[in-house]
Amino acid sequence: MRVKSWWPNSAIYQVYPRSFQDSNGDGEGDLKGVSTRIDYLKSLGVDAIWLSPFYKSPNKDGGYDVADPRDVDPRFGDLGDAKALIDGAHKVGLKIIVDIVPNHFSTEHHWFKAALNSPKRSRERARFHFYDGRGATGESPPNNWNSIFGGPAWSRITEKDGTAGQWYLHLFDSTQADLNWDNQEVREDFEATLRFWLDLGADGFRIDVAHGLAKDEILKDHHDPEALTRALRLDVTDMPDNERAELLSDVPFFDREGVHQIYRGWRKIFDSYPGERISVAEAWVHPSSRAARYVRSDELHQIFNFDFLVAPWSAITLIPAIKRTLSEVAAVAAPPTWVLSNHDSPRLVTRLGGGEIGEWRARAFALLTHALPGGIYIFQGEELGLADGELSDEVRQDPIFFRTNGKDKGRDGARIPLPWDTANEATNKFGFTTGEPWLPIPAHWSSKSVASQDKENSSSLNFYRESLRIRSEHPALKSSSNYEINWLAAPDGVIAFQRHPGFALFANTTAQTMDLEVPAEFELLFSSRPGVAIDGGRLTLPGDATCWLTAFK
Repeated sequence: MRVKSWWPNSAIYQVYPRSFQDSNGDGEGDLKGVSTRIDYLKSLGVDAIWLSPFYKSPNKDGGYDVADPRDVDPRFGDLGDAKALIDGAHKVGLKIIVDIVPNHFSTEHHWFKAALNSPKRSRERARFHFYDGRGATGESPPNNWNSIFGGPAWSRITEKDGTAGQWYLHLFDSTQADLNWDNQEVREDFEATLRFWLDLGADGFRIDVAHGLAKDEILKDHHDPEALTRALRLDVTDMPDNERAELLSDVPFFDREGVHQIYRGWRKIFDSYPGERISVAEAWVHPSSRAARYVRSDELHQIFNFDFLVAPWSAITLIPAIKRTLSEVAAVAAPPTWVLSNHDSPRLVTRLGGGEIGEWRARAFALLTHALPGGIYIFQGEELGLADGELSDEVRQDPIFFRTNGKDKGRDGARIPLPWDTANEATNKFGFTTGEPWLPIPAHWSSKSVASQDKENSSSLNFYRESLRIRSEHPALKSSSNYEINWLAAPDGVIAFQRHPGFALFANTTAQTMDLEVPAEFELLFSSRPGVAIDGGRLTLPGDATCWLTAFK
């Protein structure tokens, strides 16, 4: 294992700034709003905050269409607000991780505008992927790739003389033009961006589409582009695992060898700064063993484990996933990193069935995850037990919804602003804003608000606080170098293991109450739901429940 650091065992909280807290009444969250909630985040018990993009952007894709990666969009504030947030977090002992989006730039970026006004084979177009089309007049795209958001991955431009011209690649929305990472100007510009935020005090980066930068077979057709698009979407949960695995075994635009050279260069920059600046890769690759290559000792620090982001609440799925992840990262001496939900996927409660059953399963799944070796990521609102909010089609804003003509509802349901208070619930603003929320907050979220849950000992919020507190204090869980799990024999549907010293976990993924034998020296430490009891070395564990046991008084 590498040198002990702050990050291998960290709990990191994802803030989606537009939906976290509004400070000026325009209905959208901003950086000043995040600053006003630093004490809340500190009280939750996390170690760091990851901020989704707040850069200058036309906001066609929730800020991931970046027009200037070294400036703050006015909707979120300015660079002074960013600096104040970083300094404020550091003052209370929290780290700040910012997003970096290296796969594409907004078509509003000055580079892309220059490319449109420049000829073929120009320096300006070489920064992107511009190609002539196929067919007698170039009327067909250069290949048959689809956008992950739906529709073709290519758009044709009109040249300065008014004629139909070249095509440019956009693996996401047409307003997000993919960058050419074979171009030295692109590499140097992003190195400047890294240094800009590191100089401002950022403690690290979450790297968007980290596996997508190198594209070495750009004119190669795919045999089934429609199916591949579905396989690549994390919010598509009805695709059989074997079908998804086959499709993901060779993606022509993801996980190519060239990405590793890029990150070796970035690692040298990170290591040149004091205070252990880190990086986490968003890279969903197949087979999962290839993910470990991104966290070799001279590359990135963490990589999201997407197994848990799509996994059902099932021991038959989760036990192999845990064993596989621990084995794969151990091969490169890296720590595992676990994530249950994020801004691109259905909320955990919804994914696990919704309603009361979904909430019990979500707590049980969280308690399992918080007991595993390595770091954890928590998406804002996960601690409140929020499900995806219901939205009418008229208010949706996700480009996925529009690019699929409404067939795919998109990700807006997981991005609805947080309910902080119940005082103004009649107007459904819930302390998030004094204006009109950019997405409507469901009226029935009154009982889910922070203010409401703060007063209730058995609430999801206080459950998370206690789980994170124990995780930071128990000698078996707080270690940043102990990645060993000792599996215990258990009946079908039950996950059971020990971590030394003096910790055991039992998780019942079935609906039936289980009567289990446990080591005699252990007593109940914490559980995800009522009804858990130990008597004479026998554990009564209700269905859809997880408990922690301890041998320490």
